[in-house]
Amino acid sequence: MADVRDEALAEEGSSLKVVMIAAVAAVGGFLFGFDTAVINGAVGALQSTFHASDAAIGISVSSALLGSAVGAFVGGQLADRMGRTRTMVVASVLFSVGTAGSGVAFGLVDFSLWRLVGGIAVGIASVIAPAYIAEIAPAHLRGRLGSLQQLAIVSGIFAALLVDYGIAAAAGGSASNPLWLGMAAWRWMLLSELPPAVLYGIGALLIPESPRYLVAKKRDDKARDVLRSIIGARAEAKVEEIRQSLSSEHTGRFSDLRGRFGLLPIVWVGIGLSVFQQFVGINVIFYYSSVLWQAVGFSERDSLAITVITSVTNIVTTFIAIATVDRFGRKPLLIVGSVGMALTLGAMAYLFGTAGADAAGNPVLQGAAGTIALVAANLYVFCFGLSWGPVVWVLLGEMFNNRIRGRALALAGSAQWIANFIVSSTFPSLRTAGLGLAYGLYTAAAVASLVFVLVFIRETKGKELEDME
Repeated sequence: MADVRDEALAEEGSSLKVVMIAAVAAVGGFLFGFDTAVINGAVGALQSTFHASDAAIGISVSSALLGSAVGAFVGGQLADRMGRTRTMVVASVLFSVGTAGSGVAFGLVDFSLWRLVGGIAVGIASVIAPAYIAEIAPAHLRGRLGSLQQLAIVSGIFAALLVDYGIAAAAGGSASNPLWLGMAAWRWMLLSELPPAVLYGIGALLIPESPRYLVAKKRDDKARDVLRSIIGARAEAKVEEIRQSLSSEHTGRFSDLRGRFGLLPIVWVGIGLSVFQQFVGINVIFYYSSVLWQAVGFSERDSLAITVITSVTNIVTTFIAIATVDRFGRKPLLIVGSVGMALTLGAMAYLFGTAGADAAGNPVLQGAAGTIALVAANLYVFCFGLSWGPVVWVLLGEMFNNRIRGRALALAGSAQWIANFIVSSTFPSLRTAGLGLAYGLYTAAAVASLVFVLVFIRETKGKELEDME
């Protein structure tokens, strides 16, 4: 009886250790969310400070996403060459440099370049965290721990928006007003990312390397030590499993991804997941929502407050996803999410498409329409946060076999950021053309995502990474 109790306590302790290790890795996700959302409160001030057109501000704000595509593409290669934890340190340095540069930018051009540097860090973090977490976590915990990436992302979004609101309030309600040291409030919003960027690098130096990477590099003894601290006596057998699954590996090349239709079917599925996650328009809510709600009559301060509330909704639903992803599976959650997003986006498309306009051409939601739009927007975020937000990251971390995981993640991650760039850079112009049109397009993407899941997604719940085809 005592042996059983001791074994249970040991398993509980190792599970807690895995959670702590995964949490450190997911700090990259926090920075990912923070970096992409902190621009929300600064968009209007940037446009007025640098006298930018809608198209110019759209490209400038979205320049980080081009960097993210590059970072995602090279992140897998760096991780396979340098190791997962060292790659996290590289991302930390790039986060810090990009943050400092964008906060003191002199014009829209150099601002865009610094955002590009920070974007490379975001791209690296977006592929390294799910890969590392999937490789360090036991199968029965992998879904929940993989969801930590999305929890970290939405927490970063919340923190960024809360910081934006607090700084704007301290500056008298506007990001354009001067704050400390005579610098405009929007600059402090961007510089606020520096402390967590530094902490990410420190944390990466304190966690163990991925056992699958160590086995791939013929460092079996070190891999065995890491696994022993996680799964105990099964470490030796696990090392042998990993060794066998990697036996056909030959340093990993992008040519390994080639298939009958240009790429392997599983790689196309990963790309499809990444693209649909962005084409439903979720980042419009977190990049431009303060401008969006101002356009329909809310003050700048109230618009930032609404955005903070929306980000809280995102966090709450991510906790629900973490609690259910290993119970109900990946595919059912994606189906529920697609249906919910199609309905809520459709409602927003109708409301904005039939709204009146003020003298400046901005939509005016009269009576209950404004309240319904707010509710629909938050329900949309709820549906995304319950499904496509966390589940896509879980699937991308676990759906590829060991031989192609790094390269396949790099390609899928790059596709995700390119899709994000397309959505985010076109929204300012779509907003001018009509919000009904914009949300109508996102509704169509949500419907298409449902068809995609029903036809192409296979359940991966409970499978070991070594069992992936």
